[in-house]
Amino acid sequence: MKFNNRNVFIDASVVLGQNVQIGDNTTIYSNVIIGDNTIIADNCVIGEPNNSYYRNQLEYINPKTVIKSNSLIRSYTIIYAGSKFGENLNTGHHVTIRENTTAGKNCSFGSYNDIQGECEIGDYCRLQSYVNIGQRSKIGSFVFIYPYVVLTNDATPPSNLLQGVVIDDYSQITAGCVLLPGTNIGKYCLTSANSTVGGVFEDDSFIAGTPAKKIGKLSKMPFFNEENKRHYPWPKYFERGMPWEGIGFEQWNKLNEND
Repeated sequence: MKFNNRNVFIDASVVLGQNVQIGDNTTIYSNVIIGDNTIIADNCVIGEPNNSYYRNQLEYINPKTVIKSNSLIRSYTIIYAGSKFGENLNTGHHVTIRENTTAGKNCSFGSYNDIQGECEIGDYCRLQSYVNIGQRSKIGSFVFIYPYVVLTNDATPPSNLLQGVVIDDYSQITAGCVLLPGTNIGKYCLTSANSTVGGVFEDDSFIAGTPAKKIGKLSKMPFFNEENKRHYPWPKYFERGMPWEGIGFEQWNKLNEND
């Protein structure tokens, strides 16, 4: 059974909230803050030191790592120092999140996600299994990224000139897509599965192909839902786990338009 306090290391500087549960064989390094009602399962590492530690251990100070309340960190997750997450973080198994990644509230990282650090992620994002996010990527809020998607950042490998991918709010990146360095995808966009995407795409674009191109306005595409209505923009018809669940997207938008 979990939570037997076997082979657990927690640095003396760690701040634990109320009702935090920690599984066996888990290590929590220095300068970590963990919010109330968080569960960290077996074989996890929180606050893993970054590369500076190995270059100069004597002068190294672990950057602050923050996991806010009501989070669930599943087994074999490694979160590097300097990363900060909002409430209700959820990870699958074997997730690696490198240093200085920030994510908002209600974000989910599926099993075998590899987040390469220095990334910015908004609220209510869902990254499904086997997603790789390159350094310096910027992902807005309510973005869903489906299995086997790769966000790249080096246009002339190997080099030191990294150009992160930008994905704006409410966009959907479907399974198997590769987003090339410097790609910029606007709001309410959809990429077709297995597309290789590069360039700049305006809001409300349906993007498909290798190399990908804009097929047209997503809201005008013949994608119909069970109500036989055009499914996009999708927040009008999907609310499971979203903050507008039970009241509808338009009403929620009105209540939050001044935030």
